[in-house]
Amino acid sequence: MLSLASLAVMLAVAGEGFTQRNPVTASPAFRDCKVCPEMVMIPAGSFTMGSPASERVPSENPQHLVTIARPFAAGKSEVTFNEWDACVRDGGCSHKPDDRGWGRGLRPVIYVSWDDAQQYVQWLSRKTARNYRLLSEAEWEYVARAGSTTAYSHGDSIITPQQANYYTWQTTLVASYAPNAFGLYDVHGNVWEWTADCWNGNYSGAPTNGDAWTSGDCSRRVFRGGSWTDYPVFLRSADRSNGPASVRLAELGFRVARMQ
Repeated sequence: MLSLASLAVMLAVAGEGFTQRNPVTASPAFRDCKVCPEMVMIPAGSFTMGSPASERVPSENPQHLVTIARPFAAGKSEVTFNEWDACVRDGGCSHKPDDRGWGRGLRPVIYVSWDDAQQYVQWLSRKTARNYRLLSEAEWEYVARAGSTTAYSHGDSIITPQQANYYTWQTTLVASYAPNAFGLYDVHGNVWEWTADCWNGNYSGAPTNGDAWTSGDCSRRVFRGGSWTDYPVFLRSADRSNGPASVRLAELGFRVARMQ
């Protein structure tokens, strides 16, 4: 039975457009193998996806309730060059992306297409016997918001250079800024992150269960989060963009997910 305190927390959060079975807290990080990305468990819950009138953008509407029924794991940070290069050494990934001379290691991998990211998650799945994949777009917004209903996970005030890497003209090491309430780093800025979804110009007919949207223009895939090249408006939790599944850009990487 829920305590009165727990019920009060849930009702308060629900009143702001987000419900969850437990208060928002960061879970301990874990790895499924030595070279695997660090993962964080994300609880089940519901949230309002899309932008409110104060941020009104046609592609981010209509707002709609999404319910994610089962917990899942999400990458604590964007996949790094260290993690990608391990896949290349192991024969799982065929592409060897350039780092623009910024360095590899713990910087987010860049110049990887959606198709390249599929090779990586398939390699992780074989290596760990777990079902790794890209986050769906709905899952991505859920983990980025981490219980918030504001423009950014920290609030509505414009995100600052002390809170995220943007308009700096190069990537930074992952986890260089404070995490959000779920314990995830760089959901705002550093690199855009591929999601599993096909591109649709708005949310009319979008899934409401957290699944990837697998119809629409599937030659183009959704990416989220903004990057080192962008202004703060593109780092909002609701902001969305897209590109050809084969494109490789210096501002584009990805984060992984897997079922519990």
